[in-house]
Amino acid sequence: MAETLPPLNFGFDELRSRMAAFTDRFDAFIATGRKRVLSERNQFRINVAELHEDQKMKKRDLEIVAQKDAQHKQILQQQEAETLEMELAIEALTLQREQAASQRTELQGQIGLIKKDIASRQAAQSTRARELDAQSRLNLPELDFWETYLGLRIEGAGKIDRLQFVFCNLDEKDWGREAWFELDTERREYAVVDFRPKVEIEGVEECVEGLNSSRDLGQFLRKMRGVFALAMKS
Repeated sequence: MAETLPPLNFGFDELRSRMAAFTDRFDAFIATGRKRVLSERNQFRINVAELHEDQKMKKRDLEIVAQKDAQHKQILQQQEAETLEMELAIEALTLQREQAASQRTELQGQIGLIKKDIASRQAAQSTRARELDAQSRLNLPELDFWETYLGLRIEGAGKIDRLQFVFCNLDEKDWGREAWFELDTERREYAVVDFRPKVEIEGVEECVEGLNSSRDLGQFLRKMRGVFALAMKS
């Protein structure tokens, strides 16, 4: 009777194959998800690091702008004090003219000269203020370029109208070696008053002459860096 029964087939082999295929797909899905999570985590860390660095750069830019703004305000205060001093001088001379009629002609001449001097000073001060404002607008977008490609650092030099510019990455044998110079901006004709290391003074004077004629601070800084780089190679 057993010989007449049909063979039994529960499909275990097919079920086992399907389970194995499902397991492989599931493992692949988990691995892909894990890689995606790790990639997104790493990208997030990179974005956070870049954001922190950008914040540092913005903070440094704001500090420099604040310093220049303070210097600009101090210059304006000096200008106001000089104008007030001249106005007081005019009032004093006018009073002397009223008290001494015999000296009227001489005093009028003096008043005229002082007025011309005031007008000349005010014109020079206005020109300088416009130049400072224009240069400050150029400095911000160029600041990152100077710091990145010229290895530049700008510091105070202990005086209101004096700035110290420090270069690095000049010496191939010692990248940390620095070169610096101090720029005096008290007068319209700027001047380099001190520098290290020792370089040819003619090269420095040529750079300053170009700055005073063009008022292009970026070009001046590149030329000064070239002077220092040439001195370090020799």
